[in-house]
This record gives sequence, C-alpha cells and structure tokens, in this order.
Amino acid sequence: MQPVQHRLPDHFSALQELFLHYIISERRLAENSIKAYRADVAFFLSYIHLRRITDLNTIDVSLIHHYLESCTRQNISHRSNARRISALKSFFSFLHAEKQIRNNPFFSIDLPKSGRTLPKALSQEEVNRLLTVPTVTTPIILRNYAMLYLLYSTGLRVSELVSLSLTACNLSSCFVRVMGKGNKERLIPFGEVAKQQLEQYMEKSRPLILKGRQSNTLFITNRGKGMTRLRFWQIIKEASRGAGIKKKISPHMLRHSFATHLLTRGADLRSVQMMLGHSDIGTTQIYTHIDQDRLKKIHQQFHPRG
Repeated sequence: MQPVQHRLPDHFSALQELFLHYIISERRLAENSIKAYRADVAFFLSYIHLRRITDLNTIDVSLIHHYLESCTRQNISHRSNARRISALKSFFSFLHAEKQIRNNPFFSIDLPKSGRTLPKALSQEEVNRLLTVPTVTTPIILRNYAMLYLLYSTGLRVSELVSLSLTACNLSSCFVRVMGKGNKERLIPFGEVAKQQLEQYMEKSRPLILKGRQSNTLFITNRGKGMTRLRFWQIIKEASRGAGIKKKISPHMLRHSFATHLLTRGADLRSVQMMLGHSDIGTTQIYTHIDQDRLKKIHQQFHPRG
C-alpha cells in the first residue's frame, strides 16, 4: 500500500527535479531506477508537507523514524523501506553537496535488515531443454536462440544483451565487451557452442532480417532496429513453453543459472563477480547459498544418521 501523495510546494518540486536531472545526466541510471527514485523522494516530501514542514533543515532522526513507522503500519516491506532510505540518503546527500541544506539528516540512518531472497535458477536439465534449437528454423528463430545461448554463456543482464553492438562481440576470441552499470566496462568470455550459434545467426539469419538495411546493433528486429527488453522477455517465455518448462521464467533467471552453475562446478567467487559485473562481492556471494542449500538437501537425503 502506498502513502497518499499530495501536490508538493514549488520549492520541494524544484529540489526534486534538480536531483532527478542529476541522476539522469550524471549517474545515468536506468529508467526504472529513476522512476523509483522519483516516487520515493516524492512520498517523503509529501509526508513532511502534510506535517507543515517547509524547511528541510528542520528534519531530524526522530521525524525520519516516525516516517518509517508510518510506512511499516501501511505494510510496506523491509525491502521497500530499505530502498526508500537508500534513495533519500542519495537525495539529501545531493542537496547537501549543492549547499541546499546544512546537513544530511539520513546520514546516520541504517538500512532496515531484510532477509535476502535467493535468486531462482534453472536446473542443468532445464537449461538443456531451453537451449534445444527447433528442427525447423527461421531467421528469427536462429536469432532468438543465438541470444539465449549468449545470455546463458555470459550471464549478461537483459539490458546489456539487447544493446550489444556488432563491434562488442568478438567471434574470433570468443569475448563480448559490455558497458554495464555505472558505465563500467567488462570483458566476458563465451563458449564454443554459443560461438557456433552466433556464427549461424550472423551468416544465415541477420542479413535476411536486415534486408539490405544497415544497423550497428548485434541483435535486430524485423524493422532493422534494436530489440526492447520486453520483446526479449516474450521470446524467452515462448522458448520455455516450447521446452515444456513449467517455471515462471525470466531473462534474469538465465543470468542466475549462469552464476549458480559456474559456482557449483567449482568456479571461484571473484571470477564470477567480474563476469557478472557486481561491484560488491557480497552481491555475488548470495549464489553460494544456493549451493549450500543443495548440499544440505543431499546430506539430509543420504546421510545414514540424518
């Protein structure tokens, strides 16, 4: 349940727009992240506006705790509250840096502790079924399976996959160059099987889809343009239905599967972190819990003394 949002005073709106301009132009966040920041900042400003607070310098820890208690009473999850605090920390830190306020009132506020949801992954058998190319193919089918193979072979984010340029994929060295979050570049290797699928797509499929048009995007649509994330989401759902996979599948699940299967087979955490593009190894460590759960189940199932 969301708190009721009211029209903000002009000076609040101006500060919010200044901050949004900063995260769009300087931090270059994704569109969904920008929307979340906008909503989180607006709800807090609406909250203090209803309490007739007009000077942001008067915000203190006590008020922030009352705000969080209000969110909790509305059954807003720990995860959502943690996201809100993170957004508001960034907002007030920005205002402080711009000398719009004297201090950041969120500086000493800790993020609520929340249980981390383990990412869902496909089994190796499910991946094999998903990546089985149909006997009868078309240029579009070859393109779709080249994307699926590359996604599983590299663990790319779907936004990274659909925005790949022709020059980013080196078929001779089997590396893909990606500009990830925070404009950080990374090189990720891919396997021989993925290479074969990409070569088929490049030689037999892509020219037929382009029909003489020019494009620097690797994976293109019938219109000769780059693909949207939503379209690829639809593609992976169609492929999973064709493979008889009952799980609710998403592109991110193939990324999770990539990481889980590497670690299960003995890959070191640091290498997986680099390939995934995680800035913090703690984000990658969550995949080790999946393997621990699997080992625990095996122990419970087969140990004679339980």
